Amino acid sequence: MSHPLGILAPIGGGDPIPLTSTVLTIGRRPSCDICLNYPNVSGVHCELSFKGGVWTVRDMGSTNGTKVNGERVLQLPLPPGAELDISKNRYRIQYSLPAGVDLEVAEGAEDDIFSKSLLEKAGLAKPKKSGSRK
Repeated sequence: MSHPLGILAPIGGGDPIPLTSTVLTIGRRPSCDICLNYPNVSGVHCELSFKGGVWTVRDMGSTNGTKVNGERVLQLPLPPGAELDISKNRYRIQYSLPAGVDLEVAEGAEDDIFSKSLLEKAGLAKPKKSGSRK
């Protein structure tokens, strides 16, 4: 096994989970890279990806949601030490940012993810104009 790229440390006790690959699925299914066999965790709950020295979490349409530092997210870069809630299971992600990596820039790319509808993002709906109500 190679050196882990980080660790998911359970908050409240338990064995730390080494993050050993650049893309990891988390969920209840045995086929997930990190299997959390709890009834409130979706089959494939979320995905962690490591790119440019930064871990990012992406919710995979889970029923009970994924939160970062208490805020429900669809996708967000994870700063070292962030609290990751997978349904009701809480973890702290531990890793070191490489020198010169600006997490603020990475976060800015994901900012305001709820500002557009999915149809708008897919180019299937016109953007709503602010201030014009009929």
